[in-house]
Amino acid sequence: MARYIGSVCRLCRREGLKLFLKGDRCFTDKCAIEKRAYPPGQHGSSFRQKQSEYGSQLREKQKVKRIYGMLEKQFRRLVSEAARRHGPTGEILLQLLEKRLDNVVYRMGFAASRNEARQIVKHGHILLNGHKASIPSMQVRLNDEISVRESSRGHPHIQTALEAARRKGTISWVEVDPAKLSGKVMGEPKREEITLPIQEQLIVELYSR
Repeated sequence: MARYIGSVCRLCRREGLKLFLKGDRCFTDKCAIEKRAYPPGQHGSSFRQKQSEYGSQLREKQKVKRIYGMLEKQFRRLVSEAARRHGPTGEILLQLLEKRLDNVVYRMGFAASRNEARQIVKHGHILLNGHKASIPSMQVRLNDEISVRESSRGHPHIQTALEAARRKGTISWVEVDPAKLSGKVMGEPKREEITLPIQEQLIVELYSR
């Protein structure tokens, strides 16, 4: 499957804000956007563009895809699923994104970033309800239990991520037991806990064209 393998800091600079793609580094003064808060490229520092309505919608979609590490086909499928469900399409879309297995692993503090969580899942370090789960895009459900495989509990990246999670705290819709390296989905993701400046209605409008 195609996947972006370039510098993720360039993605943050292109969107003009931190997307938190490199874990703890994003919280330090080493973050690239702290030093160069303009788009990458030869003309980045002098880049000026008045965006059209379509341009704003497109940038919002690209930003959210980059935050959650998704390709267009996957993202379009989630938008269609959100549109079929009863309720505000934009809010449901964010809930579906948050309930991806890789994102839940990140939210529980078992990985420093969503990209790292995706790798941990793919490499078979995660169990879902006691069974090996290696598909990052799997949707978790209420009362699902996510845990780190016993043989992987000493993994240095997982231990480092847990240490960082203790400082930052976890979200209310998951319950985590750091001693057992396991967690449980206790409810639906809450919109107010997604603190990045996402305007989901622009994405809905884009796909409604």
